[in-house]
Amino acid sequence: MQLTANQKRVLATLQQSGKPLSAYKILESLKGDGFTAPIQIYRALGRLTKEGMVHRLESLNAYVKCDPPLACEGVRAFAICDRCGHVDEFHIPSFNHCLDTWLKQSLFALDNSIVELHGTCTTCCDRALKKKATPSRYPHREPCK
Repeated sequence: MQLTANQKRVLATLQQSGKPLSAYKILESLKGDGFTAPIQIYRALGRLTKEGMVHRLESLNAYVKCDPPLACEGVRAFAICDRCGHVDEFHIPSFNHCLDTWLKQSLFALDNSIVELHGTCTTCCDRALKKKATPSRYPHREPCK
C-alpha cells in the first residue's frame, strides 16, 4: 500500500509517541508540518485504520499504531493501563474461534470488533508493590489496586 505524505507523518507521530493519541494531539504535533485542520488528520487516520495500520480505542477516543501491522485477523484486543497509558495489543485465537462459532450459529454479520481491557500494567503494579513492600513480601506478585 502506498501512503501519502500526510499518512506517513500521522503514522510516524503515533509510532514516536508510543501511547494513544487523539486526533487533536496528533494535529498539535504536526502543526509546524503544514497541518492546519483536523480534517487532514481524520482523513489520514481513516485510511490508516481501514488498512489495519492504526486502531481507534473507543474508550479513549484515541488512536494507536498497530504492532505489528496486519498481524492477524479477528478480534483486536487491547490492555490499557489506566495509570501510565501504556497499551498492549494482543490476539487470542481461541476467543476468535468461539466468536466465529457464535457468529455462524446466530447468522450475525460482524463488521468490526475491538475488546478494550482497562487496568494496571506490570510496570505500574511493580512500582506500587515496591512502595508498600516489605523485604519478606517482595517480589511476590499480588494484584495491585
